[in-house]
Order: sequence, then structure tokens, then C-alpha cells
Amino acid sequence: MKTIRPILALVLASALAPLSAMADGTHGGGHKMMLGEPGHGQATRTVKVVMTEDYDAENVYIFDQKELNFSAGETVRLVIVNEGEEVHEFVMDTAEANAEHKALMEKFPEMEHDDPNAVRLEPGEEAEIIWTFGEAGTFEFACLLPGHYEAGMHGPLTIN
Repeated sequence: MKTIRPILALVLASALAPLSAMADGTHGGGHKMMLGEPGHGQATRTVKVVMTEDYDAENVYIFDQKELNFSAGETVRLVIVNEGEEVHEFVMDTAEANAEHKALMEKFPEMEHDDPNAVRLEPGEEAEIIWTFGEAGTFEFACLLPGHYEAGMHGPLTIN
């Protein structure tokens, strides 16, 4: 039994390592995320993103914003509002990182995390993210709770 505990600890540490790397605004290896970093200074504009459900639509889980566009170096105040009846989250990252995070969420659906590029909200809650966007490129915003992404809750995030 003693040999199983170290193996289990190693497996859990390996599975959770990507989340701890993202939590401090870095991604794998300690470099800053290309997406940017938590905002410093005054936001130049505010963007509101509403999360909700439409049980009669093809895409049941929705963001009111179909896409998000920012400029490299721009600091933005994102106001995230859950007007739905279910818990939702808003995560900004690369499509690849979101796919990895989504896979972890499927294995550990009750997992809670405190990443600066994400918020999880109960119905009726509101939160904000102040973010300074990094390098030009195409990224993604999404809800990674099990089933939400597949039901339409994602979109492109472009940095020009």
C-alpha cells in the first residue's frame, strides 16, 4: 500500500500542474502567456460579457458576445455577468490550453481554481477581469464546465 500513495501523489501533481502554472499568469516553463497578463494601470475600455442559456436553441449555453477583439498592449476591464440559471465560467486562453483544461474539468468537474484569466460564476453573480492583452494572435474564450463548450459556449478572441 505504501508504494501506491507516492504514485497517486505523482499522478495528481502531474494532472494539476498546468493549472498551477496558469494561475500566476504564466504558462508552462514560466514565461508570460502570449494572451497577456493581469492588467496594470487604468483600463482604456470596458467590455461586458453575459453568460446564459437558451434551452430552445441549438447552442444551449451562450455568451452574448460571439467574438472578442482587442489590441496588443490594450488594458481592458471585462465585466462578466451570469444571467443564466446554471453555473458558468469565462476562461481566456489558447485553444490548445482550453482543450487541456476542458479535459481536466471532465475528469474533475468540481475542481476549483483561481486563475487570473478566468472566473466561475453562480447564477446572478458578476465579476471583472482587468487584463492587458499581449501578442497579436487568435485565442479563445470559453466555458469549460462539462458539456458547456460542446453546447456552444466558446468563441474567438483576437488580438490585433
